[in-house]
Amino acid sequence: MSGHPIQPFSVPQMKDFVPKSVRPWIFVMMVIVVQLSGGVYMSAAGDMVGSTALLQEDIMMAGYASLVGMALFFPIMFRLRSAVRPKTALTSCFAVIIAANLIAMHTTNIPLLVGVCLVAGFFRMWATLECNSTIQLWITPTRDLSVFFCYVYLLVNSCIQLSGIASIHFASWASWHYMHWGIIALLLLMWIVVMFCMKGCAVMPRLPLLGIDWIGMIIWGFWAMCILFICLYGEHYDWWEGEPIRTATLFAVISLLMNLLRASFIRHPYVSLKTLSFKVLPIVIGITIVADILLAPSHIFEHILMEGILGYDAENMISLNWVALTGTIFGAGFTWLTFARRKWTYQRMMVIAFTCLLFYVGYFYFMIDYNIPYESLVPPIFVRSVGYTMLSIVLLTSLTRLPFPTHFTQGVGTLNMFSAALAGVIGTAIIGRILNVVTARNFMLLSSEIDATSYNPDTMPLGELYGAVQVQSLLEAMKEIYGWLIVVAIACLIILSLRKSDIQPTKVIQPTFRRISLLMRRELLLRLRQRRRHRAAMTQEADSAQWHT
Repeated sequence: MSGHPIQPFSVPQMKDFVPKSVRPWIFVMMVIVVQLSGGVYMSAAGDMVGSTALLQEDIMMAGYASLVGMALFFPIMFRLRSAVRPKTALTSCFAVIIAANLIAMHTTNIPLLVGVCLVAGFFRMWATLECNSTIQLWITPTRDLSVFFCYVYLLVNSCIQLSGIASIHFASWASWHYMHWGIIALLLLMWIVVMFCMKGCAVMPRLPLLGIDWIGMIIWGFWAMCILFICLYGEHYDWWEGEPIRTATLFAVISLLMNLLRASFIRHPYVSLKTLSFKVLPIVIGITIVADILLAPSHIFEHILMEGILGYDAENMISLNWVALTGTIFGAGFTWLTFARRKWTYQRMMVIAFTCLLFYVGYFYFMIDYNIPYESLVPPIFVRSVGYTMLSIVLLTSLTRLPFPTHFTQGVGTLNMFSAALAGVIGTAIIGRILNVVTARNFMLLSSEIDATSYNPDTMPLGELYGAVQVQSLLEAMKEIYGWLIVVAIACLIILSLRKSDIQPTKVIQPTFRRISLLMRRELLLRLRQRRRHRAAMTQEADSAQWHT
């Protein structure tokens, strides 16, 4: 770290009375508490809908807004770390997240709820960066980002699974409000630890928050929120037959064009066109969207199958999160051993990851049934989590090919905007729409065979018969869509296998914070010089015009 010896590992922000062996674990606990916190908990959306009279889409919109806020943080993460001291940053983040939890519990105003979750997501990511950056050398003394990202995804994805489990159990035991109160208590405890155990020292040389495109950040966030609105509320408003979806589409197009146009002429865009022009970024975004389309059944089909057909309650369904958590741990461990330590190639890791996704969709294609046992759901969910964890770590590590720090942070922010927030809802919207269309077609075809000659009311009541036809239509639609997803997964595997690449994660070392600070300082000074020259030129032109008049 800047200003402190790199070897041996030390945490100079902590006061002397805190044992050195305990210091890094304090920051790990802070990350866990922060990641467990949130404005809303999407796993408890059903209980929130019942008690707040909000739509399911409203709760999901607020939950994904938190992920958009987290993605908006990345392009300025090093600038904030160098401008604000760690103790001040953590106390501010804890205060904002506590306030967000309090507001989310008591408000039914949708714009306020969504806005609060957006801000809370930004500060959640800020607190996470402060803690993880502090113990980076404890995790990987060589600053190997392939190792560091294994730890990050293990911690973050595990907290997502644990958050869902805890929120459902709190809702079943008493009320979903208790999850918020429990997180607030833990945040207050972490706040006390920071106040009494940390020093107010700076880790990186101080740099002012000049030259940041705050307007660009707002416009990018607005564009992402428009995409979320279209995908989440599409079915509710009958897609582009409804005026709200058409309006949101217009705003999304305008905001995207504004961002690209501003990036072409301003000196310091929030996401520059040069960052978007690097070949690796559109490739990893495309792979992320395809992977989320393959995993979209986990958000739609599994819920319909387990709740609507198999009749599982919320606790039985959420218990499968333990399986997903086990898969996340195994996937992160396997990636650390093979990719980070043994330096397997990007191509080999992505082939293995897509093989796991192919197994997931293929398993359900052959095994989906009315009477599928609970134990049969364990293998596909485990393998799905393994594959997605591997793919996420590999794709994020591939962005280290972008120049540090500006283009790398902008690339990470863009990728996380899709991988965390947009790709999932895009895939769910596409597969959900196809499911509705195919189910309606199947229902029409199957029910056409029912007439006065083939139907015997003594055998089955008419309502029960049509219910059985509806379930059969739904299962056949799921099976058909799984079949098409198998074709997509096989095509991806063929493309990945034919595209020979020997690139290994060998040049993925993060520069020291001193080096990053030096690069940011040079960039900031260059921007200030350009601003002074521009102002001097404008002043000279004004003086010349005044003299001529």
